[in-house]
Amino acid sequence: MQHTAVGPGQEPAAVDSTVGGLDALLLGGARTLTLRDLAERSGPDVDVEDARVFWSTLGLPHADPDDPVFTEDDAAAIMRVAALIRSGEMNRRTAVTLTRALGHTSERLVLWQVEALVEDAAARYQLDDTSARLVVLDRLAQTGPLLEAQLVHSWRRHLAAMAGRIAAEFGEVGAVDHPDPTALPLARAVGFADMVSFTRRTAGLGPTDLSAFVQRFETIARDVVTEAGGRVVKTIGDAVLFIADDVATGADVALGLARVLGTELDVAAERTAGGLAEGARGVTPVRVGFVQGRVLSRFGDVFGASVNLAARLTDIAEPSTVLTDETTAALLAASGRFRLAPQPVRDLAGLGAISPVRVESID
Repeated sequence: MQHTAVGPGQEPAAVDSTVGGLDALLLGGARTLTLRDLAERSGPDVDVEDARVFWSTLGLPHADPDDPVFTEDDAAAIMRVAALIRSGEMNRRTAVTLTRALGHTSERLVLWQVEALVEDAAARYQLDDTSARLVVLDRLAQTGPLLEAQLVHSWRRHLAAMAGRIAAEFGEVGAVDHPDPTALPLARAVGFADMVSFTRRTAGLGPTDLSAFVQRFETIARDVVTEAGGRVVKTIGDAVLFIADDVATGADVALGLARVLGTELDVAAERTAGGLAEGARGVTPVRVGFVQGRVLSRFGDVFGASVNLAARLTDIAEPSTVLTDETTAALLAASGRFRLAPQPVRDLAGLGAISPVRVESID
């Protein structure tokens, strides 16, 4: 594809030309099909409303049934889902759930990646935000295939890792008694790390400094969780939710977050973003709470009483400390690797009286 340089003051026609060529490249062809065409291609058991549900579940704008805004690749995507449902490989509800997962994750991923590219272009070429976005737009034809290839590679690796965990945890399930069918299915250590005084620390930061501040927190938190053997479920601005497959690993993750985010964020700031405003510098301690319990994993998130308890313990923890409950502390005591200090009983909203236990490493 021949590119037209895009930059400050460029004529709208040049931008439109870039977008038009990029659209055809990314979508695999011209937009020649309507919603009715997609339904007809998918078989007699798929009507226009079914096609619309697929499209809206993917998280994309609704289209008039007679507007030619779809491509052959769009038709193939709906046909694949329809064929799976028709074959009995999955029911309609599951198909909708999987499609929603793809749409939600893809939308967030694209936003994250494009904003990172914009930030990079602005910094490297000393551009304002608008000009940086136009530069990124002009280069997406080259960047897009690389991002796609990396996405597929990452997805395959994570799917293989998930398969390995399932095999390791449940491969011998037939040789033991089946668990309580009413219990939540997964035994996990689950915890939160919540940044202390986020609002105060970020007050007055401009977009560049705020972005760098949040990015450092998330990057360091993810690195600590991964290196300790846990997994990040999600980040929520100034907090991170993590899980681990066993209680000792969960404790290692929690203690690592409390230690590293209380002492090393300033070093990372000076190393990676040397002109930050004063408010973006300095240590950024976290409060950490974690417990061992059973959880339900759905929609890329985890749910259960243990998740709620971990969140409440995080709220009452002191900066750079880790709290757990008595049950989890008893499990940790068996390892001999942790110092466990009972704390005064606290009344936690919705949970009643809880006896927190402070967790520390035995060096």
